[in-house]
Amino acid sequence: MFGLGSAFYLILFITNALAVLSEDRFLARVGWSSNSLANAHSFDQGFSQAGPYAQNDVTVKARLINLISAVRTLMRIPLVAINIVVVIYLIILG
Repeated sequence: MFGLGSAFYLILFITNALAVLSEDRFLARVGWSSNSLANAHSFDQGFSQAGPYAQNDVTVKARLINLISAVRTLMRIPLVAINIVVVIYLIILG
């Protein structure tokens, strides 16, 4: 049965998967690295009233690249702690 515990494990597994993606080995090969995003915006330097990167001009791909980069940067230390707690919980209460 699908419950809150299963949903927590699913979110934890997906976050772990995003955190361990290698930008050089995997993301750059499929064109999802932050460098490819920066190169795409360097040709598109049109300034609108909302600034150089208006919210409505950002593509879904750019948002996903930024999300993956943010997860890789910000969630590494908290993920280590959360994974330790989950492993200890599973060992004790199994």
